[in-house]
Amino acid sequence: MRVDIITIFPDYLSPLELSLVGKARRAGILDVHVHDLRSWATDRHRTVDDSPYGGGPGMVMRPDVWGAALDAVRALGPVGGSATLVIPTPSGRPFTQPRAQELSASPWLIIACGRYEGIDARVAAHYREVMPVIEFSVGDVVLAGGEAAALVMVEATARLLPGVLGNEASAPDDSFAPGRSGAALEGPVFTRPPVWRGLTVPDVLLSGDHGAVARWRNERSADRTRRMRPDLVGPGYPDDKVLPLAESEEW
Repeated sequence: MRVDIITIFPDYLSPLELSLVGKARRAGILDVHVHDLRSWATDRHRTVDDSPYGGGPGMVMRPDVWGAALDAVRALGPVGGSATLVIPTPSGRPFTQPRAQELSASPWLIIACGRYEGIDARVAAHYREVMPVIEFSVGDVVLAGGEAAALVMVEATARLLPGVLGNEASAPDDSFAPGRSGAALEGPVFTRPPVWRGLTVPDVLLSGDHGAVARWRNERSADRTRRMRPDLVGPGYPDDKVLPLAESEEW
């Protein structure tokens, strides 16, 4: 997979050289290119934004600069290659694990990191005529720009590529993975030592009974999903409410 990221802060994307994504890049599984949007600005100040039509606070990123950048980046890709343009924005569709799965099947992603009040809407409208364009939100929050969201999207997508994870069985067991609709969240996990600060590992995990362990994990997964994300299991549960952030979980 090839990923091109356009931003006014290229250094923000340096974590993509680390961990699983960095290993995938070095192994040739993932080909990441980061581009400075200001390279396509035409004035001596390298301006990429202007005041919004209709008034209002903040600045809007200029379509002419973005158009020049996207045209140039599209020309750098493989001949005949079909890219998908991804625009991180709070007003986009929710970025979820199934969406990451879909993106992992794409051979080439171009991610446009907006700043300020966002990118002029004509950019998305224009490129929808020539390529798939998807506007994604990583949550009901507003960030200073699209770079942090781009990091989330690339990591979530890259770890689903064949050969990236050390154990290919890990992804199907992840929270939100397909097939976990009734119990979307993973349950609690434990490792050595068996006793830590007076807290013990559940006996069933030490029993050697694989069937009992599987049942326990399924039960804890369902319970955690009901407690933490009742919206994923629907109404009718006695604990169908928003829990305080600091509420503890018993296993």
